[in-house]
Amino acid sequence: MSIKIEEEIFGLAKNPFTNVPEMVRRFTMINKNQMSVSVIQLGAIIQSICMPDAYQKIEDVCLGFEDIASYVNTKAAYIGGTLGRVANRVANGEYVVGETKYALTKNFQNAYQLHGGFVGFDSVIWEVVRTSDLGITFKHVSPDGHEGYPGQLTATITYWLDNSNRFGVRFEATTTKTTPVNLSNHAYFNLAGHASGPKGLAEHRVEIMSSKVVDTDNHQIPTGNFLDVNDTVYDMRIPVLLGDRLKQFDNRLIKGYDNCFVVNENKDTGINLVAKLLHPPSGRSMEIYSNQPGLQFYTANNLPDEEKGDTPMIGKDCTHYHKHGSFCVETEKFPDSMNHPDFPSIFLNPGEKYLHEVIYKFDVEESWKCCCNNK
Repeated sequence: MSIKIEEEIFGLAKNPFTNVPEMVRRFTMINKNQMSVSVIQLGAIIQSICMPDAYQKIEDVCLGFEDIASYVNTKAAYIGGTLGRVANRVANGEYVVGETKYALTKNFQNAYQLHGGFVGFDSVIWEVVRTSDLGITFKHVSPDGHEGYPGQLTATITYWLDNSNRFGVRFEATTTKTTPVNLSNHAYFNLAGHASGPKGLAEHRVEIMSSKVVDTDNHQIPTGNFLDVNDTVYDMRIPVLLGDRLKQFDNRLIKGYDNCFVVNENKDTGINLVAKLLHPPSGRSMEIYSNQPGLQFYTANNLPDEEKGDTPMIGKDCTHYHKHGSFCVETEKFPDSMNHPDFPSIFLNPGEKYLHEVIYKFDVEESWKCCCNNK
């Protein structure tokens, strides 16, 4: 049985380059296991991922919205969006190549660039190149000089789903001038269901195959050093209960995980297992495979904290999305790599092709039925 793809109109969004409203379509891939993945043209956003649990209850495990306006109004959270031209932070919004300094836009408190600038890849309407059993391919042509980056960058994203519950993302890009490229996606997940919030997140067990994290300052800008995870909250080489770990951040400046873990170290090239998350009460699990050297693990520290009076973020099914109510697993190269020669290079030259692959393998671990009686 092949994968079924459904297409529908999602809404109207203003093209940030022309200011003209354009139709945004949603594409839903459905496999034989009652799993589905929906993506939309705006930002090539991952809008929904539905799958059954060990009790055949189907829930959406990806945060998102049912309308364009909600994505626009919550842009600062990058819910489900594509990150580019360069994901994560660029110190001082600048970098130097030889004798040339490139000044990028500073969209975060006029201090540095975050996730590509004011009009990053999350904000553009991606062209649909093709849809088939092999997936859905979107394309965006980023103009020379946009947000300060040199070269015209032609980027494509292919989303695919198979009957083994593997959801894959393939980022590719070519350029007309040497330019930094570090694409990623900012999907927020909760295997207990997108509406389960902090309680559901706390029940997850997390394993990240990493012995080091990228060291950062108080503004989360890399220092150029790496921290060994031994005897720290960052050591998740053996599965840990996320709720217990998050309590250890109470006295820290950053209240939760927002760190780039060094993965695929000393591995042959290729797509390797870099992390696994399991929600024992539902049996749902998720393995992350990638060819990238970094994994930004983020526990939604900046989503609204309604207990402290923050304005609610209303998601699908009128759900309130909360601080510490979901997680992101952003495979990428290291933050601010263009300013750290010792980091893996993110520079792409004319004639080369950028290739970033990530596979999220979802599963249901039936063995958890016998030990979890809260259903």
